[in-house]
Amino acid sequence: MKKLIYVFFLILFPLSIFSQEKVEGIIYEENSDTKKTPLLGANVYWLNTEVGTVTDFDGKFSIPYKESYSQLVVSYIGFKSDTIQVKNPNKQIKSSLISKGNLDEVTVVSRKKATSRSYIEAKNVINVSSDELLKAACCNLSESFETNPSIDVNFADAISGTRQIKMLGLTSPYILIAMENIPTVRGAAQAYGLSFTPGTWVESIQITKGAGSVVNGYESIAGQINAELQKPTKDDKLFVNLYGASSQRMELNTHFNTQVSEKWSTGLYLHGNTHQEKHDVNHDNFLDMPQYHQVNVMNRWQYTDTENGFVGFFNIRYLNDEKQTGEINFDPDTDKLTTNAWGSEINTTRYDFSGKLGYVNPELPWQSAGLQFAVSNHQQDSYFGLRRYDIEHNSIYSNFIYNSIISDSRHKIKTGFDFTYDKYDELVETTSFERIDNSVGAFFEYNFDNLDDLNFTAGMRVDNHNRLGFFVTPRVHARYTPWEKSAFRASVGRGKRLANIFAENQNLFATSRNININASAEGNIYGLDPEIAWNYGVSYLQGFNLFGNKADVTFDFYRTDFQNQVVVDWENPREISFYNLENDSYANSFQAEFNYNLFEGLDTRLAYKYYDVKTKYQTGEKMKPLTAQHRFFANASYETPIKNNSKWKFDVTYNWLGKQRFPSTVANPAEFQLPEYSPTVSTINAQVTKVFSPRFEIYVGGENITNVRQDNPILDPENPFGSNFDSTFVYGPVFGSLYYAGLRYRIK
Repeated sequence: MKKLIYVFFLILFPLSIFSQEKVEGIIYEENSDTKKTPLLGANVYWLNTEVGTVTDFDGKFSIPYKESYSQLVVSYIGFKSDTIQVKNPNKQIKSSLISKGNLDEVTVVSRKKATSRSYIEAKNVINVSSDELLKAACCNLSESFETNPSIDVNFADAISGTRQIKMLGLTSPYILIAMENIPTVRGAAQAYGLSFTPGTWVESIQITKGAGSVVNGYESIAGQINAELQKPTKDDKLFVNLYGASSQRMELNTHFNTQVSEKWSTGLYLHGNTHQEKHDVNHDNFLDMPQYHQVNVMNRWQYTDTENGFVGFFNIRYLNDEKQTGEINFDPDTDKLTTNAWGSEINTTRYDFSGKLGYVNPELPWQSAGLQFAVSNHQQDSYFGLRRYDIEHNSIYSNFIYNSIISDSRHKIKTGFDFTYDKYDELVETTSFERIDNSVGAFFEYNFDNLDDLNFTAGMRVDNHNRLGFFVTPRVHARYTPWEKSAFRASVGRGKRLANIFAENQNLFATSRNININASAEGNIYGLDPEIAWNYGVSYLQGFNLFGNKADVTFDFYRTDFQNQVVVDWENPREISFYNLENDSYANSFQAEFNYNLFEGLDTRLAYKYYDVKTKYQTGEKMKPLTAQHRFFANASYETPIKNNSKWKFDVTYNWLGKQRFPSTVANPAEFQLPEYSPTVSTINAQVTKVFSPRFEIYVGGENITNVRQDNPILDPENPFGSNFDSTFVYGPVFGSLYYAGLRYRIK
């Protein structure tokens, strides 16, 4: 351990070795009018060495000098590099960099893409802006991925109406979901947490495929999703979004933002939704969607002190969410936990407090530090027929991160530590489960960017967990640009997590299955071992012009190999089994995506995905159930030119899902047996928006407008307390088509 600390010390403080004479100077940007502007952030380094620095706000630099140094290189993205012969180290150096585009001045107008991928970053990140979120109703975060082919959205069951997301063929527990880089949708919030963040609160979303950064923790396996919230200083002073659907769902979002003082701003974000109508389109005597109402309030404070380099965000939030579902005639006042009628209530109360404080050194802008912390209490009281499931989850999270450079800005580092505390108290039918998980970890991440064709990130973290013990998490990402407008990426990383089997699989309670846990003597949680997996991926992005318009194509392939996995086995219709299997589970994912600006204002996107997700169950190796091997996605969006501050926006999305394997039902009576595979499913969503002015717009849209429906999503609905009842065989829409309308009003 002492050797490891010594190595880290040498890595973090290499600049301390220099005490020699220094060379100083100023770097300018040479403009066409011969006026020289100081250039901030230019790289200055001695040729054929790793000794370098970057210029400050005034374009000034100071760099160590030795007699063996003679040539000083100055570089900056978008400018021609300059090599300076240094003969007199005592003479101040002045150099002007010329832009690579130093032709006659032209004005370039470019429409910002709603969804984009970076050609520069080492990680495979898809950036989703608020413009993309507005292409659909986006009532909450779980509904924000309908127009993004990288995320699959499915219904978890035919009872709760819960939307489940998948990435790389794996469900959301294998995805680290964060709010402003603070892990949020985890633990007790895993099943319904995505519906607890209103879509209007989200400023942007970053989707990282494959192994993410070690800075964000050790749990992510398939990828990471980070949602950035609206900032009080950038959001509208007043924003109102009113939404109503043909299902009689109503929703209201209101933002109030104001500047309190020179450095403080605050925002009050209010959200409410309700749906009280009873729908039974398929006439199985069960609600097609639950009755519910939600109240969600957040007070957000922003502190900005640019002069001294400080910025901070502090959030206080309260949530109350209540759902009721089940048979049409179910009345909780008389039928709760009885056999009078099958019904369910899921009531959630959540309190959150979180904060972020960042510092950027005004004199050395490449040096920064950040502190994050979050405290939450999540209480869910629920029952499903005769089954109770209650969970209380108290969580504490804190993270400190320091950013700097080594020698020059080509070599960047991130280092820091974090602490996590989780206390769970669960009641599963009549059995109580209580536990405390806590961990302390430290991480270090190095990034090399030669500002041209290579970007490389290597990270490692060490954690000590009260249940997992001491373990190491390595992750590596690389990007290489072989030619113009291209990016070839590769990544590899390890993830480790404890499976909260009940919180993550709450749809099991809406069945008659018995719960079977095959525990081991060394099991850390519920008698089960932790999950450990390696994720490997390659991706290629190529941009080009097609018939004079911009286009790009992306191919990526990712494989997840589980060293140990908690298998959720649905293959016996009488029970659901949880057990560990080693080295017998994998998920392969291939995606091809094509984006093309067909003509001014019209953007199209096509994508095809192939999944090969298999697990070796106790009955043999099988494809993961209810996961389509083949998927096709198409989206087209068009905006008319702006006239008198008004315009039209049109968006349509098509999804096709191939056949999906049903879990085995051969042990059921013949009338309750399902075929081996589901039918294919095709859905179309569309939305039209009329922007009357920068302040006011209205929108109308439809989901599943071709009215595709799964006629019999519930097995044996006439006998919900019998041994064949099961609501988990859902492969497509249950309700059918849905239409909505809304308005947005804002004061800047």
